[in-house]
Amino acid sequence: MTNLTETGFGYTDGDVDQNIHNTGPTLNELADQRYSRRQTLQRGGAAIVAATMGGSVLAACDSKTEELTAPTISAGSAATTASGRTVTLTGTGSAEAYSWTQVAGPTVTLSSTNALTTSFLAPSVATATKLTFQLAAANSTGTAGISTVEVTVNPTALGFTAVAKNKNDVVTVPTGYTVQIGARLGDPITGSAAAYKNDGTDTGFANRIGDHGDALFWFGLSTTGARDETSSTRGLIVQNHENINQQYLHTAGATSPGGVRPEAEALKEIECHGVSVVEYSEGASRAWTFSSTSTFNRRITPNTPMVFNGPVKGSDLIKTPYSPTGVAGRGTINNCANGYTPWGTLLTCEENWAGYFRRSGDNAARTAKELTALSRYGVTSSTGSYGWSTVVAADTANTTFRRWDARATGASALADYRNEPNQFGWVVEIDPYAPTSTPRKRTALGRLGHEGCWPGKFVAGTKPAWYMGDDSRREYLYKFVSNTAWVATDATATDRLAIGDKYLDAGTLYVAKFAADGTGSWVALVFGQNGITAASAVYPFADQADVLVNARLAADVVGATPMDRPEWTAVNPVTGEVYLTLTNNNATLRPLNGTDAANPRHYNDPYGTAGTAQYGNPNGHVIRIKETSTESLTFTWDIFAFGAGADLDATNINLSGLTADNDFSSPDGCWFGRATNASGLVKPIMWLQTDDGAYTDVTNCMMLAAQPGTVGDGGARTITNTGTGGATATQATRIGAAPGANLKRFLVGPVECEITGVDSTPDGRTLFVGIQHPGENGTPAAPSSHWPDSQATGTAGATIRPRSAIVIITKNDGGVVGL
Repeated sequence: MTNLTETGFGYTDGDVDQNIHNTGPTLNELADQRYSRRQTLQRGGAAIVAATMGGSVLAACDSKTEELTAPTISAGSAATTASGRTVTLTGTGSAEAYSWTQVAGPTVTLSSTNALTTSFLAPSVATATKLTFQLAAANSTGTAGISTVEVTVNPTALGFTAVAKNKNDVVTVPTGYTVQIGARLGDPITGSAAAYKNDGTDTGFANRIGDHGDALFWFGLSTTGARDETSSTRGLIVQNHENINQQYLHTAGATSPGGVRPEAEALKEIECHGVSVVEYSEGASRAWTFSSTSTFNRRITPNTPMVFNGPVKGSDLIKTPYSPTGVAGRGTINNCANGYTPWGTLLTCEENWAGYFRRSGDNAARTAKELTALSRYGVTSSTGSYGWSTVVAADTANTTFRRWDARATGASALADYRNEPNQFGWVVEIDPYAPTSTPRKRTALGRLGHEGCWPGKFVAGTKPAWYMGDDSRREYLYKFVSNTAWVATDATATDRLAIGDKYLDAGTLYVAKFAADGTGSWVALVFGQNGITAASAVYPFADQADVLVNARLAADVVGATPMDRPEWTAVNPVTGEVYLTLTNNNATLRPLNGTDAANPRHYNDPYGTAGTAQYGNPNGHVIRIKETSTESLTFTWDIFAFGAGADLDATNINLSGLTADNDFSSPDGCWFGRATNASGLVKPIMWLQTDDGAYTDVTNCMMLAAQPGTVGDGGARTITNTGTGGATATQATRIGAAPGANLKRFLVGPVECEITGVDSTPDGRTLFVGIQHPGENGTPAAPSSHWPDSQATGTAGATIRPRSAIVIITKNDGGVVGL
């Protein structure tokens, strides 16, 4: 650092004037000297000081003045920081006016320019970079001083102390962070809903926040309410509502007198599913609130009208009494992870929808093809998850409940709801900025247990792709590549769903095959190709609509690689590499001799003090792939991280060398920081969330922050797996570099929750995280969690029921979260 203190009226080109004993200038002479000093200070970066002091009134008039002494001034000591962190410059001095200016390095925004103390957010840099700042000072005697300070900014690094594992009934975050509670289950989001009592008597959930908040996404709003991708203080949060804690929605739990569900109870449960759109804003002192009356607010439920787009539109396979032409649909359900588009829409994904349907005893009325398809997708329940089909509606014309009965009981598909399951399992596009718009089911992306639908990098002139996990054990990883190359100007189009038609209604659906040597391929699921024909012994396909409705069967035909429960996908915004969380598997579906290179482990992780055996891959792993472009048909892969307790065998189980600071189990949610701030640039942060049962004897579910390397930064490894009775088998695999300090636990959730859903404001200074189903194993009389009421103190009233909610996390010094 160079500290330079000047005396006299200024300096020019680095030369320092000596003290001048003025022998009595006149007022005009002083004015001329002051004007000259102002020009000099402006050249030195202190125009504000010059302007301030230039407005002072001189006390002298044609008389001698006292000796002019330069003010004491120091810009402080040199400092070193990292991208995304808040830097405070603290000057010292004895002047009457000050001015900070930046004179070198990447441009930053100073919080104040005319006080001794100022601050800024360290910019994103790829290598150590020096920034130079100048503090200028002046007083009414016409003297000035200047001092400079250097700040060295290093590339991003995780900047918090790891949170310890715990089983507390709070959301725990690192020291230096603040947690606020956002929208909770039942909170009104329209003027027609009453305050939530949380005692089981509440109704009207089509106007309230739903249950089991899952994936979420921030859509910025300008001060005028227009779409603004850069806004970090006002915006819409669109959140999925995957499922329900049924027991807490009713006064004393759900009932079914005589095996029939009451209509009011079932309606409440149905409306708690779906999607919410809610406006949020930041106020004074970084306090966040959501509006309960915003005109943007919206609930999309399983009863909301929708339309089908793409190759399956109009197919006989989706025709029902409600939609005899196969064009319309009702609602969306079991929405888990999500995706987005650069034109400003959300992609919500229908995951474990099959279990909601009642179907049994009608095999004789079904074709062999239908039975194969129903079995493959798990539409086999004799009652449906919540028994909604048993409701006897007061209005006999009301089919809200009848639709959940998928039995073939009529003369044709237009006489019953046998095809209703085919209306679910899709990716649904929603325009959050248009609250009266009709969501569109994009059938070209296939019908699965869609966990998410995350886009790859958008490159002008290249066809964009979306990556999708199918959330069940031994299911597959998919990719949809649009037929249309990306045109950058489409990102700002105002008819956003029409742009969705352009890119999402025609393209090719692929499924992944992983090879043992660290390579892989995408196999097209196209009628007439790769054995997907009417002659297939697995399933005789009729056309492309049949392929897309039964995409799992098409993937079976081409020999895709069954994975250990593929869930969220996320794409590194810098490298374009695709990450896939593989939550876990059991010994039945991943036996000792049934491992492969991409799913290599079979082991035991004993649970609890009793040491209950958990064989298979109970802790899961995270795999990643690298492509040349989104259009590529081949890739390379390795495994970024293996879930494991730090105490498990480091040679064959804890292959990533996890410690008490970063051990985890059952990875689920996965998301990279936005490329609009330092957390998504150069070496982006990947946020990793868990949905765990295998490690809950030790800790509640958690969220970790990672800064991954790249595919191939590790190497080949052969491990020895151990099954029951001590039997062993070896398996070769591909392991990424041990994450070490580049993986830390950032958050631990409340009792019996799942951490799921994460996004930030564009500036990265506010993080939104979903806390799902706290206290899921409790009862109305004895809830096993009281969160979020317990957040402030760790405890709450013994009968207070838990609620899913969003938490809003900010860094106390105003920096980017995680850095």
